Amino acid sequence: MNRYETVRTQLQAAPKVWLITGVAGFIGSNLLEHLLRLNQTVVGLDNFSTGKRSNLNEVRSLISENQWQRFRFVEGDICKLATCRDVCIGVDYILHEAALGSVPRSIADPILSNESNVSGFLNMLVAARDADVKRFVYAASSSTYGDHPGLPKQEDTIGKPLSPYAVTKYVNELYADVFARTYGMETIGLRYFNVFGPRQDPEGAYAAVIPCWIRALLKGETVNINGSGETSRDFCFVENVIQMNLLAATTTEAAAINQIYNTAVNARTSLNELFTMLRDRLLQHYPRLKRCEPVHRDFRRGDVLHSQADISKAAALLGYVPSHTIGTGLDAALSWYVANL
Repeated sequence: MNRYETVRTQLQAAPKVWLITGVAGFIGSNLLEHLLRLNQTVVGLDNFSTGKRSNLNEVRSLISENQWQRFRFVEGDICKLATCRDVCIGVDYILHEAALGSVPRSIADPILSNESNVSGFLNMLVAARDADVKRFVYAASSSTYGDHPGLPKQEDTIGKPLSPYAVTKYVNELYADVFARTYGMETIGLRYFNVFGPRQDPEGAYAAVIPCWIRALLKGETVNINGSGETSRDFCFVENVIQMNLLAATTTEAAAINQIYNTAVNARTSLNELFTMLRDRLLQHYPRLKRCEPVHRDFRRGDVLHSQADISKAAALLGYVPSHTIGTGLDAALSWYVANL
């Protein structure tokens, strides 16, 4: 039995109380579903700025009514300290997913990104501290590596940020470290690398590439690639993210606490390769896609050229072993994409 299987067994035997911020979002709702399946008690917070009620409804449809009764939802904003204090009462572990994502969004409105990602984050830290929460696990970002060219990315070596969004996520790491040193809090940051999976929003100007492209392919619309298409990413299926959150929240290894961890699979897939993978998987449903080709346009400001994670630290200290590659992740999510996009 690996570390993750052990954790799941222990949680089922001794359920905990969890708070998920951003619970109606893509990652938040997947964490909610998984924890409720393990018969945990969950408090969820969301203001629906990017999250969707439909995500919560879908989770409810996938689990038993008894499991759903273990969930308490609070509609509210992390920018309100009183709200943060309310949802932290009686909580064992916090999984902080609430944020305004997207590099382009932060370039268009850096003040709004800072308000949510920095001020809101600080509110949650203060509320968690005052409520004596056992562990504060938060969504960090691979954008923190900035312009550092080295591959694979190692947690202790970063460059200069390339966007306001990257600045906000780096500030989160700094604040978490200061709260650990100053107040004795236990925090762990997870630098997510291009997460994908069911319930990821394909709509809008800031949609992630995989659901955006699948939606375009299904609707016969143009698939746009920014730049030559040789830009590469370490695409991480959401099940790997769930594993990392549970391992981080429950680890009892002193050396593993108050750390930052890459959350990915240590692989690189170019955008050109990604397009081929998506098209080939959809061909069985839509033979017309055989002749479909992408359209290249200008490279996007604030993006990094290549991204790949060294996951050896997470493996050594947390016992992390990715359950899905990009290929097996796409295979697992394909039915949801076809049914919902």
